[in-house]
Amino acid sequence: MREEENKRSSQSSSVKRFFKKRWVFPAIYIASAAIILTGVLWYQASSSNTDKYDYKSTDLTGKKNQPPAVEVNKTMENFKMPVAKADEAVVKMKFYDFQGKAEDQESALVFYNNTYVQNMGVDLAMKNGEAFDVTASLSGTVTRVEDDAVLGNVIEIEHDQGIVTQYQSVKDIKVKVGEQVKQGKVIAKAGQSLFNEKAGIHVHFEIRKDGVAVNPTSYFEKSLSTLQENKLSDDKKSIESPSLKKQQKLEDLEKSTDDNQSSDTQDESTNSSQNKNS
Repeated sequence: MREEENKRSSQSSSVKRFFKKRWVFPAIYIASAAIILTGVLWYQASSSNTDKYDYKSTDLTGKKNQPPAVEVNKTMENFKMPVAKADEAVVKMKFYDFQGKAEDQESALVFYNNTYVQNMGVDLAMKNGEAFDVTASLSGTVTRVEDDAVLGNVIEIEHDQGIVTQYQSVKDIKVKVGEQVKQGKVIAKAGQSLFNEKAGIHVHFEIRKDGVAVNPTSYFEKSLSTLQENKLSDDKKSIESPSLKKQQKLEDLEKSTDDNQSSDTQDESTNSSQNKNS
């Protein structure tokens, strides 16, 4: 019994001596804090699963934050001649340039219904005069498909920032309104029109920016962005060619002659009635 009591007393005294050392309690505090901190971090890591939450695109870097792809290819595309075989095509009638020479303006006039009309596009045909496939000059959205006996049917394709291409004198149309077409896609076949019968089998092609026609031949093999960056002149007044002036003079002369004849007839009728009354 005494031996056990002596052992217990010696152990108690050893423990007391141990705790009396200065470094014991700081070491215990540090170890406890480390254990508690480790437990907290482990709990947070195990309970936070970000994949089960549907974060918005701005919440997490690299997660669902990819911006929508921008089709830069459209603005980089070059205007192409709207024919399947461009090397076999010829220009039957040029664009009427309001700032061009008088002789060039005369050659770009269409005579229809006893009136001269400026050609607001280019008329393209094959060298052999045969029918050919009409293709999309640029990628875009079809906004107009219209039957027109005078113009020979019309297709209109909208591109970017107010730029539109128009195809007239076509048949066997292969596209519809709302359809997305790629550059080079066959959209119709060349045909004929009452408006420009002299051109034969052809396609009338126009490029318009904000409703204003531009010379297509000036933009073939140039990018869409080139036309977008160009500023169009505000002066949209037509410059009359000599043919137009001559036609106007003839019309004025005919009108004046008709007025004079009508006046003479009225005078004769008045004189005749006066003679009868007398």
